[in-house]
Amino acid sequence: MKKFILGLILGLILVPAGVVGYLVSGMAPAATADPPLPLEKVIAKAALKARIAKEMPTSSPEQANEATFLAGADVYRMNCALCHGIPQQAEPALAKGMYPKPPQLFQPNHDVADDPPGMTYWKVKNGIRLTGMPSFAAALSDKEMWQVSLMLANGDKLPASVQKALAGPGTTAAPSK
Repeated sequence: MKKFILGLILGLILVPAGVVGYLVSGMAPAATADPPLPLEKVIAKAALKARIAKEMPTSSPEQANEATFLAGADVYRMNCALCHGIPQQAEPALAKGMYPKPPQLFQPNHDVADDPPGMTYWKVKNGIRLTGMPSFAAALSDKEMWQVSLMLANGDKLPASVQKALAGPGTTAAPSK
């Protein structure tokens, strides 16, 4: 029994000490070019998915119409395009140096139009830890956050006027190559 208790105590001391030693030794991945820690992506995605499912709004106080989408396009160009790009443009230079890479929201493989508006609203309002995605709760009004969320949720069927507004002046993405 003594050996068991001694082993338990050493395990409770040595394992945390080893983890701390690894982290402070400079060997842990910290640069954007470093590979992720084992299970880092799995744990982060599971935590984010659970939190959003628990807290995201299920309905919007704003109407999903052309006026809302136009206002959302303006919010997007001024606050989101720098990282998430705009339709038919190359990935922004800033996004190329981020880890994890911000999804290019108008590219077919990152179609946010599959997400409910409440999910996008939650991400815009709260941000996502350790990703570079900030919370916009202090920078945008609730109405603006809903406008951009509704515009993105309908990104695959936006009217021509909204598509034109997305590509208009003030866009921060690099030109197409």
